[in-house]
Amino acid sequence: MLEQDLKDALKSYLERLTRPLVLLANVDESAASHELRTLLAEIAEASAMITVQEQHDPSLRVPSFAVGSPGHDIKLRFAGIPLGHEFTSLVLALLQAGGYPPKVSAETIEAIKQLPGPLRFESFFSLSCQNCPDVVQALNLMAVLNPNIDHVAIEGGAFQHEVEARQVMSVPSVFLNGELFAVGRMSIEEIVAKLDTGAAARDAETLKQKDPFDVLIVGGGPAGAAAAVYAARKGIRTGLVAERFGGQVMDTMGIENLISVPETEGPKLVAALENHVGHYDVDVMKLQRAEKLSVANDLVTIQLASGASLSSKTVIIATGARWRQMNVPGEAEYRNKGVAYCPHCDGPLFKGKRVAVIGGGNSGVEAAIDLAGIVSHVTLIEFDGQLRADAVLQRKLRSLSNVRVIVSAQTTEVKGDGQRVTGLVYKDRGTNDLRTIDLEGIFVQIGLLPNSDWLKGALELTNRGEIVVDAKGATSLPGVFAAGDVTTTPYKQIVIAMGEGSKAALSAFDHLIRMAVPEPAKQAA
Repeated sequence: MLEQDLKDALKSYLERLTRPLVLLANVDESAASHELRTLLAEIAEASAMITVQEQHDPSLRVPSFAVGSPGHDIKLRFAGIPLGHEFTSLVLALLQAGGYPPKVSAETIEAIKQLPGPLRFESFFSLSCQNCPDVVQALNLMAVLNPNIDHVAIEGGAFQHEVEARQVMSVPSVFLNGELFAVGRMSIEEIVAKLDTGAAARDAETLKQKDPFDVLIVGGGPAGAAAAVYAARKGIRTGLVAERFGGQVMDTMGIENLISVPETEGPKLVAALENHVGHYDVDVMKLQRAEKLSVANDLVTIQLASGASLSSKTVIIATGARWRQMNVPGEAEYRNKGVAYCPHCDGPLFKGKRVAVIGGGNSGVEAAIDLAGIVSHVTLIEFDGQLRADAVLQRKLRSLSNVRVIVSAQTTEVKGDGQRVTGLVYKDRGTNDLRTIDLEGIFVQIGLLPNSDWLKGALELTNRGEIVVDAKGATSLPGVFAAGDVTTTPYKQIVIAMGEGSKAALSAFDHLIRMAVPEPAKQAA
């Protein structure tokens, strides 16, 4: 099942185990169970510390397996075959259950250990979802650290009947004690904060005590990470505050245009960025959303949603962009109930169903091509009179027999039955006629909006909400710089954002060294 190079890598990783593991498989005579047996046997072959046992418990999902260690109360189970993006989650689960220390802060580990139970988590993932591993890995680790926590990671494609019954239409979807807990990517810190309601207040008090920075970066995407590295290398006091590290890149599947890196994926790139920033003396503050910017007494102050505020001599804004929404009736109501924004993540949940893709640019056409191999039919709807995607993508799209392209069409409404999407209404822009399409899913791919709403009135913005910057990344406010997709810099690309973040840091440093230095007091005669 596993390629030889993967087996070799697995063997190398499993040498780090410090205590024995038992993989307890709940299987039958199905093909899926046979596949799981093969996978677990190959894992056991990679380490003498691992043994495999079988059970036939009708109360448990088939196929599934528990990861345990004798003498340790660990309630961790995978349901289905955790390959694809989740193979890394499996390896980490083995390492952590086998005593290998996790790369999580001591404060987070202690907070997890203090959580009261019982907390019974079930997370639904798809093998093509790049957002799911963070959630699966976080919950797995929590189950290893706290015996009050139980986690089952469920591959949705293997348990389609359960996906339907529980109306899972977006992954990752997490249930806690039988009730929906969260949908979408979450870090371990976010999960703990949601469970520990006093964590945010404690963090706010800690932030309030921080001295002013020389440079404070707001945003943790490629521009923010690059700015942090360049600023810290100058030896100045550097802080980075963000809701989540990685930003929009975390939701990007394939990256093939980052120079010197022929191919990578968003989460892998973000991990590398965070690791690089971690090599320097940067105060990284996660789970914090900026709400207001002001200037007084030569300091720029960033007010946070938590109630805390941070001050700095200079600030670099790198808050990036978010998915643009259609803003039509029904879209918000049926978000994660058929309206989705990540075809790679949620596409497998619509296997054999009818879906629409909104948007005829590269993202929309690529989404339609990918979905065509999963769903029964794709309707691509484009507002303009023609598709805007690259010619090679358009040729591929039109070669697919289960794809219909509608141009000069404006989506006007998302239809549903109160539980899930049942169709959409669009206006034919040539005739103004309204037409309805019956379907089960809608994937919105119409571009991005800059995350700059909180800066209205503080900085000069364009009518599209982009921060106006000059060639050095300076904004309309002295001491405040900006970089990346939130600015007027053309071509929203990762490599450009990195360059602009570096430039903004150099500009901030230049601003600092040119700030007026108070004259020394004259000595009395």
